[in-house]
Amino acid sequence: MSDIINRVAQSKLVTFDLEELYPEGKRVLFDIKDWLYEELILREKEFRAFVEEHNWTQYQGDHIALTCSSDAIIPGWAYMLITSKLGPYAKNIVVGDLEHLESSIYQTILKNLDLATFKDKPVIIKGCSNKPVPQNAYILATAKIQTVAKSVMYGEACSSVPLFKRK
Repeated sequence: MSDIINRVAQSKLVTFDLEELYPEGKRVLFDIKDWLYEELILREKEFRAFVEEHNWTQYQGDHIALTCSSDAIIPGWAYMLITSKLGPYAKNIVVGDLEHLESSIYQTILKNLDLATFKDKPVIIKGCSNKPVPQNAYILATAKIQTVAKSVMYGEACSSVPLFKRK
């Protein structure tokens, strides 16, 4: 009887887990519809009053997605005005939904990713996550890692899907 050998542990395979990059901080969907007249019309004077009276310090360290859930047409300056107040407190601010926010966060993280670990190695991008890693993050990671990796796979070492192999 021969010993069981863990070939995965002995291989040069590098596992990349996007969940490990997930930054701390509360995610907030900031909906401005309640600051609009009848949830449809932005009246500048009243809107500016809401912005001035709001407690912005409560968003310290948060990641913010600005949105309007009504069918109102919101001028760009309205989100810019809110951003000018949120800027000193929030870690990230985007216009969109929470998925857009997560994609934006990961785009920044992956832009600064050190690729030295992946150079000329087979890389597996781990597929399962307990945190809300957006699909877009997997696409960004694949595009970035394949520039230096020998190969890129998706999933787990025991059941991976090949995506890219350098010729």
